[in-house]
Amino acid sequence: MDACDVVVVGGGPAGSSCAWALRHSGLDVMVIDRAAFPRNKLCAGWITPLILEELEFSPDDYPPGLTIQPITGFRLSAIGGPQVEVRGKSVVSYGIRRCEFDEFLLRRSGVRIREGEALTSIERRDGGWLLNGEIRTRMLVGAGGHFCPVGRYLGNKGSPAPVLAQEIEFQMEPSQVAASRVDGELPELFFCRDMLGYGWVFRKGNYLNVGLGRTESHEISRHVKDFVAYLGQTRGVETPASGIAGHAYGLFGLTRRKILDDGVLLVGDAAGLAYPESGEGIRPAIESGLIAAHAILAAEGNYCEKNLSLYPDLLNARLHRERGRLEALTLHLPHILKEFAGRQLLRNRSFCQNVVVNQWFLRVAEQRLAFGPQPVTKELAAR
Repeated sequence: MDACDVVVVGGGPAGSSCAWALRHSGLDVMVIDRAAFPRNKLCAGWITPLILEELEFSPDDYPPGLTIQPITGFRLSAIGGPQVEVRGKSVVSYGIRRCEFDEFLLRRSGVRIREGEALTSIERRDGGWLLNGEIRTRMLVGAGGHFCPVGRYLGNKGSPAPVLAQEIEFQMEPSQVAASRVDGELPELFFCRDMLGYGWVFRKGNYLNVGLGRTESHEISRHVKDFVAYLGQTRGVETPASGIAGHAYGLFGLTRRKILDDGVLLVGDAAGLAYPESGEGIRPAIESGLIAAHAILAAEGNYCEKNLSLYPDLLNARLHRERGRLEALTLHLPHILKEFAGRQLLRNRSFCQNVVVNQWFLRVAEQRLAFGPQPVTKELAAR
């Protein structure tokens, strides 16, 4: 029998960040994950400088030989339409490979790790939890993605996934490197003509990530096949015929999931927290892990639902974004008009920079989470 204060189920960015934030708290923390790290993880994979600040490391701290691709801007268009290039004054983001990034975060968390161990059973026992019949804990954090077993225990098994994506990441052959016309510093985003999703092509050194996600999953494979063919014709991208895989995730405000109960809470994709405008999930996953850690500490050992209710309050304050007047107006338009308006707006440089890049993808107005030595307040989280 193994006992600890907190078990985090899932060693991805959300779980590792929560564990890292608890590492000096005096609590005995354990991360368990069914995979052995490093493990493959599908994700376009970029992180903003704010994430580095919140996790207290710089690009120079990243292990030598691992990919951390500076991004200085984006190229945007509707598929087949004219492209708008938006550049920042400095590095606006960094491209990472999730197989490397996730292991880096997990190892630096400084807590006990049990990898290669699936969570097969969850039982309530003596005011705490008994996991797999042998791990006792007082507090349980579900960080296992959209299909997290802790989320299923809370009744989220049938929750729909608003987004379905298919993608592939592969190392290019020298001939593919020579033929590719994709710039690593400028990821390219291609919005579907019906505005129900977007595709991307993103170069990270000699690795290339190609994918497409949609909120309407009907015939997703056909959409991906057409997009891959389009990239081959216009960007010289030779995507392997096999290896494209799919994954699902929820969007904040659209995925109605139970994320809290006595002695348990969900973070990251387990809670359905990807940004609704962009589908980006790494930053909200990491920030939810940090917020969860502070809520756990604020509960001072009494992990009843009431004492943990700080967590959803802080989470909502952080993730909620007021829509601009133009965005609010488009909510009431018939979809055919949204399609037309969207394609026209993607030709406008000001809209692409100020709305698509700065608000939807980078959320540049947000500041670093301001957690002090005392339990965090809602006002601090919203700063």
